Amino acid sequence: MSKPKIVVLGAGYAGITTTKRLTKQLSPEQAEIVLINKHNYHYESTWLHEVAAGTINPNQARYMISDVINPNRVRLIYDSVVEIKKDEQRVVLENSEVTYDYLVVALGFVTNTFGIKGMDENALFIQDIDSARLISEHIEYQFAQYSAGENTDEESLNIIVGGGGFTGIEFVGELADIVPKLCKKYDIPRNKVRIINVEAAPSVLPMFDRDLVSYALQSLESRGVEFRMGTAIKECTKEGFIVGDDAELIKGGTVVWTGGVTGNPVLGKSGFELVKGKVNVDSDLRVPGEENLFILGDCSWVMDKQAGRPYAPTGQLAMQEADVAAYNIKALLTNQPLKEFVLDDKGTVASLGLSDGIGSIFSGTKLQGKAAAAMKKVVDDRSLFIVGGPKLVLKKGKFRPF
Repeated sequence: MSKPKIVVLGAGYAGITTTKRLTKQLSPEQAEIVLINKHNYHYESTWLHEVAAGTINPNQARYMISDVINPNRVRLIYDSVVEIKKDEQRVVLENSEVTYDYLVVALGFVTNTFGIKGMDENALFIQDIDSARLISEHIEYQFAQYSAGENTDEESLNIIVGGGGFTGIEFVGELADIVPKLCKKYDIPRNKVRIINVEAAPSVLPMFDRDLVSYALQSLESRGVEFRMGTAIKECTKEGFIVGDDAELIKGGTVVWTGGVTGNPVLGKSGFELVKGKVNVDSDLRVPGEENLFILGDCSWVMDKQAGRPYAPTGQLAMQEADVAAYNIKALLTNQPLKEFVLDDKGTVASLGLSDGIGSIFSGTKLQGKAAAAMKKVVDDRSLFIVGGPKLVLKKGKFRPF
């Protein structure tokens, strides 16, 4: 009798942590484990805003999957998922196909432009390592062109960021750090470069209380970030954002959209019932009516029963879901009771550049300034430690001793 085959789709936070947990909880005799990912590396998606600004090297934000997952224990397939045939227990890939007995879908997010005209065609997105690197290279190219006299339009130096959520604000915080360095490198006066954040809601960072948001705004404005809150983007053109009822054009040489994400489009193509681009899953993280199919991370909604709404998609949510999914797969294999998912919320911290930030941790303790920035680095290093232990922290962490 053949061993049951567990297939994990995606090597983001949820997928790689699930795979790691399965290898520890199951012996090679109990199950075959397969991990499928488009690339042969994992990237820290919560670090992409730093890559996009150019404040860290792209290679710091990623590591080889085979460095943390033993290829002798897990079959690693580097390919793109095309469709999930759940009735046939089969996954169609670009170059092959794989059958499964248990499936974990952790394919991550894609950018959601909410149908704003021209956004897909004209804006840049912080979506993966390559798109983030493109943004940093594009920004520096604008500076180089202006410095060389190839482009004399000062508005080409403007960096416009749509969206005042987590990614948008962390990104402008990094820009506030890097722009003065670029100005010095290319002999451009700092006052010629505008960093403009445009947000339709009346404020930014809705996940934080007013005091922390007020601190963040003051900190960023003191470093040259401009905010246009309560300003709806009507259209994105090659020149910038058209906003408001009077169709004002905010011009910029770099236009970045960070206003929303949704689950991977493979979900819809595979016939899953979607709610705002994601699949509602039961408390054991399985798709309703499916005994052997789990969906995690940015691809699913799981209900916070106390709050009466789904948990917000975060890195800590994805990694904690991975723990429960791996436990429940073992429980299914060994005929044990399944566990319900309940988030152990350790708090939320946002960086505002290298040495500044805000946070709410441990049931409401507020942090701001350097203390929050330090805690953010602890959070980042912790995610590395969970997957790769101290070796990975020393190699890629924010507190490297060398």
